[in-house]
Amino acid sequence: MPLHGQAAVDQLLEILDLKQVDAATFVGESPQTGAQRVFGGQVAGQALVAAGRTVDPSRFVHSLHGYFVRPGDPTEPIQFTVETIRDGRSFSVRRSTAQQHGRTIFFMSASFQVLEEGLDHYLPAPVDVPGPDEIPTMADWVRKYPSRAGIFASSPQAIDVRYVGVPGWVPPGDRDASEQQRVWMRINGTLPDDPLIHACALAYASDLSLLDSVLSAHGEVWGPGGVIGASLDHALWLHRPFRADEWFLYDCTSPSASGSRGLATGRMFTQDGRHIASAVQEGLLRRVGERK
Repeated sequence: MPLHGQAAVDQLLEILDLKQVDAATFVGESPQTGAQRVFGGQVAGQALVAAGRTVDPSRFVHSLHGYFVRPGDPTEPIQFTVETIRDGRSFSVRRSTAQQHGRTIFFMSASFQVLEEGLDHYLPAPVDVPGPDEIPTMADWVRKYPSRAGIFASSPQAIDVRYVGVPGWVPPGDRDASEQQRVWMRINGTLPDDPLIHACALAYASDLSLLDSVLSAHGEVWGPGGVIGASLDHALWLHRPFRADEWFLYDCTSPSASGSRGLATGRMFTQDGRHIASAVQEGLLRRVGERK
């Protein structure tokens, strides 16, 4: 049976706890779930851990921009090399590169800032959205569609994911088109107080459902009878302090899709409506059976 709750969270923390080889080199492992490639959110979170460990703890990550270059092999360790681009009076910039078999699979630029006071505003959170306790859990959806659950039914459940609408992995025809893809999320246990860990957990979670908003705009689904996809790049901005082990609403839309690519944007809000983060991702999306 896959791990759930704090046991799954503890495993996630182990995955994020990279082995340090030297001042700029780290090694990470992947969970053995039977997946054919490394989950993008995992390698992004690990790359951020590596970058963050080379920065003064008084500086907090506020943005990251990454490119997925090759599929990662979950059976092999991932080596992360961090390059110090700049350490200024207020900002530190790092470049974190993930490699397997001597080839780059992912690279990221991340910026860290000393806390400062300044102008403060944000657009309001969506209204009339049912809370996480009012909508089906992932277990509810798996029971309804066991043959479509796939990796969800066998992977550790470190993140509690609750779709306000219909998930993208239901059978073709069971999902109506919608401009919004809204999901409540939280780490399904307790995290340490280290802000870097919460940022890495949020980076991990931000890749789970973002591209689903591209399919949602067309009423499309993942898998047989639908679409297969892969992340091409991913950007995340962290606006305000937060805890990833508390509920946040991931409000996603897709402004454009063309050329077998789809663009998705997402905003994350706490339950009291604070805008804590924003994400943008482009993905490759092809009909099942089309060329690889």
